[in-house]
Amino acid sequence: MDTSNSRVTSSETTPLIPAGASKKPKTPLPKLQIGILMTLQLVEPIASMSILPYINQLIRELGITGGDDAAVGYYAGIIESLFFVAQALTVLRWSRLSDHIGRKPVLLVGLSGSCISMLCFGLSTTFWGLVVSRCMCGVLNGNVSVMKTMVGELTDSTNMAQGFALIPVMWCIGGFIGPLIGGTLARPQDNWPGLFAHPFWSKYPYFLPCAAAACALLVGFFVLLFFLEETLSTKRRPNNDREGLSQTSNMPVRSLLTPTIIIPIANYAILALLDIALMALLPLFFSTPTYLGGLGFTPSHIGLWMAMFAIADGIFQALFFAKLVSWIGPKRLFCVAVSCFTPVMLIFPVMSWLVHTRGVVDHTIAFAMMSQLVLAIIWDMAYGVVFMFITASAPSKNVLGAVNGLSQTSASLARVVGPCEHNILNGNAVYVVLIMLGGALRWLGSQLPDDIQDRDE
Repeated sequence: MDTSNSRVTSSETTPLIPAGASKKPKTPLPKLQIGILMTLQLVEPIASMSILPYINQLIRELGITGGDDAAVGYYAGIIESLFFVAQALTVLRWSRLSDHIGRKPVLLVGLSGSCISMLCFGLSTTFWGLVVSRCMCGVLNGNVSVMKTMVGELTDSTNMAQGFALIPVMWCIGGFIGPLIGGTLARPQDNWPGLFAHPFWSKYPYFLPCAAAACALLVGFFVLLFFLEETLSTKRRPNNDREGLSQTSNMPVRSLLTPTIIIPIANYAILALLDIALMALLPLFFSTPTYLGGLGFTPSHIGLWMAMFAIADGIFQALFFAKLVSWIGPKRLFCVAVSCFTPVMLIFPVMSWLVHTRGVVDHTIAFAMMSQLVLAIIWDMAYGVVFMFITASAPSKNVLGAVNGLSQTSASLARVVGPCEHNILNGNAVYVVLIMLGGALRWLGSQLPDDIQDRDE
């Protein structure tokens, strides 16, 4: 009886998570290398998101739609979808290649390819020119996967949340700068006619924002070339230690298709599908004329709003992500974040109805936009968490590139579908389907491990 009572007392007074289990000393982040890597992470979204404020207007001006404003989103979706098709076909190969020759050479190729493709995009005057330039970027660029692999190699279980919190922060800062560049520098001959009077700017009115994005990529190229250190262990160890490690990196992809790896990757794929659909819907909804149910914003207004969203998102992620992971746990935070997707979607038809009934974008619609922004910021925390789960699922660091390549391939395939959904589905049907997928993601998130696996033990 006494033993039983002592057990009850012990179980009621003992913390559910033992204090000693969470007291492992936190390893400081390698600030210089992480800082360089985050600089590279920054220039990628600057380039990719700089086209968002003006892509719909560019398609209208090229005459692709034949004057049909309702078809603009269809062609914009095709351009983005084909980029992700190209990326899906090659990203795993780039990731596997980085497991053999090192991370740095693959990143250099990726930055070069992105720089050239941005210049080609700015010089395109036909629909197929836009398609080829975006596909070129997708084929030559496996950097997103490789950079996540390097963050995983530079961190351990004590500072992983802190390291991966920086990735969405950089995407948010890039998401602030990119649309700002695109919205401000598009059609410079209209905004600064005295400075850009040459006929070149009338023929290529969107070259300037593309050139600015290409310059950012070029800066990232030289920073990487001269300052970033290789993180692949087989390139850092003595020759006599490399044989066993290289055999691990040659592990066939099929052997990685285990539930431990597949479940986080499936979560990431659906998350990517829903997020790219949201990112395609936002500028399309904002730019669509009010008589068609949109808000009728100009590219500069779209760029400013998306920039404001990105900077608010980045500040929140930087200040609170790691603390929230530590406080409520990664799995619970992921489930809370993905639960915000449904109200984010519901706000679109609400704003459309408000514009239809009021006939003008007023303070009520502004309040709805602010509410959507807050919910989207919470939703965005799911990325940092799922990156942690994917990294922890790798059986060893020497196949981390392959695991991240699989995850990025799955995400790219999902992103092929995302921008096209609002083209295939008419009216509010797109919101219904996306909300259902959001519910599926919430269930799939419940299948994640209860905690991040300690890779160091």
